[in-house]
Amino acid sequence: MTGYYDYVLALIPGVLVGVTAALSLLGIPLRGALFLGAGASMVVVGHALFVRTPAVDERSRSEVPPRSEPPGTNA
Repeated sequence: MTGYYDYVLALIPGVLVGVTAALSLLGIPLRGALFLGAGASMVVVGHALFVRTPAVDERSRSEVPPRSEPPGTNA
């Protein structure tokens, strides 16, 4: 099952190449088009990191058993 972050990982190079190619075809020099394409990719990464944060779900956190100390250690 694909999730949000799977789509983000596919979008990062897609946006970089797509925006760069589109702007380059519109007559913007390659260096400027690449700069703007990288900026658009940074927007995708920023959205994934700060708007829709990767957080652990409380339900999945409760399913993990607590870590126990091995026998014979002085904790």
